[in-house]
Amino acid sequence: MPFHLNRRQIISGMASLGVLAGGDVRDAFGQAPKRIIVPDGDFAPLPIAIPNFVAGTPSDGEVGVGVTQVITNNLKRSGLFAPIDQAAYIEKVVNIDAAPQFANWKTINAQALVTGRMTRQPDGRLKAEFRLWDVATGQQLTGQQYFTQPEYWRRIAHIISDQIYERLTGEKGYFDSRVVFVDETGAAERRVKRLALMDQDGANVRYLTRGTDLVLTPRFSPSTQEITYMEFGQGDPRVYLLNIETGQREIVGNFPGMSFSPRFSPDGQRVIMSLQQGGNSNLFVMDLRSKSTTRLTDTPAIDTSPSYAPDGTRLCFESDRGGKPQVYVMPATGGPAQRISFGDGSYSTPVWSPRGDYIAFTKQGGGQFSIGIMKPDGSGERILTSGFHNEGPTFAPNGRVVMFFRDPGGNGGPSLFTVDISGRNEQRVPTPGFASDPAWSPLLS
Repeated sequence: MPFHLNRRQIISGMASLGVLAGGDVRDAFGQAPKRIIVPDGDFAPLPIAIPNFVAGTPSDGEVGVGVTQVITNNLKRSGLFAPIDQAAYIEKVVNIDAAPQFANWKTINAQALVTGRMTRQPDGRLKAEFRLWDVATGQQLTGQQYFTQPEYWRRIAHIISDQIYERLTGEKGYFDSRVVFVDETGAAERRVKRLALMDQDGANVRYLTRGTDLVLTPRFSPSTQEITYMEFGQGDPRVYLLNIETGQREIVGNFPGMSFSPRFSPDGQRVIMSLQQGGNSNLFVMDLRSKSTTRLTDTPAIDTSPSYAPDGTRLCFESDRGGKPQVYVMPATGGPAQRISFGDGSYSTPVWSPRGDYIAFTKQGGGQFSIGIMKPDGSGERILTSGFHNEGPTFAPNGRVVMFFRDPGGNGGPSLFTVDISGRNEQRVPTPGFASDPAWSPLLS
């Protein structure tokens, strides 16, 4: 399945569905837009009913069920919604153009209701329609229709999930996105590592490299069509750009010594990385058009793992200039760096949230590896999860969820997990084998 199509290419037509219940369209519970997210304290996920999408023609039943399952799984895995078991439904939805009998949905405590239909068109395309209802007021909150090729039905399900998530939370969704990671197979002493790409829910896995050379630290470009990564071949490590649409790759540059942790700038025009020279390493940025390289740090320490703020004006990075690894922030053009981590232990692999409000990190101390977040000034540190070996945080495109990998050690291997920035709802992400070093794409729009 091609991975390069954006939202405009995959959806050949989109229109809003009219409101059936009359009146103005207001958010959940008949009020102005209201978030269901509660950052602290007790939280109960929103009960939501998602009946199987109606089959527009007899042959569309299977894809209707498939779309419903993907939407249900997406919303449930987010931790913010509690899809109601279909066995509890009183009403069977057979016509999405008629208003539901809301009393039937109130009886089973549904606060929101999704109805939809999948219909094969004469030209072979699929028409997907959905409506989101506020059960308490009987008002339609949103409704859309999409046309797409049949093979992209999962993609449509993710886009609909994002629409529902955004309407009920006030935040952008993250379901129509992908993750690049390092797939690991074989015995621990002979582990084969390949770059792999998948949907955020673990579906549609595609391998990008053959596993003949060691690959590390894959990262997406803002366009979602390129990744940058490091590869250990016959000589020193090299930093590559790989176009996942064409499969073509190029070397970012030939640098003396070792190069680590490449990452794109928010505008996609530059790659920042750490270059080792002797016993220390410093940060360098390369302009991808001119291939000119600028040195950003010049210390006898190890500076590595740089990550841009979403506006491109600042960097966070890891440095042991103070004696042990800590997180620092500095202007993106270079200059004085400010240390922001001051807790016990060491801090590494910092990454800036896409919405700019947090920096995620790996923290090591007391025999534990923790994944945490803090504000860019170092305040508000919060540990999200701890274990024997957790590492490599990456943010969902809406900044609400963090993915990381956990390695139990011994003969086992690493697996991917997600956790909400509140520290709730830790979930394992399904992958074909062992998996490490994930990087989340922006939304595929």
